[in-house]
Amino acid sequence: MSNETESKKGLELKIFIFLTVFLAPILSVLLVSALGFTIWFSQILTGPPGAG
Repeated sequence: MSNETESKKGLELKIFIFLTVFLAPILSVLLVSALGFTIWFSQILTGPPGAG
């Protein structure tokens, strides 16, 4: 039982490190990139702010 608990803790630590080191930064970059692309594309269609 103790060995099983230790393996679960190890797995939880690996998942936590994966989420904080890899997944969160990748998702942050993707979200900021998507927002920037959306603003850029909307300005192509409608012109820059204040131009209208």
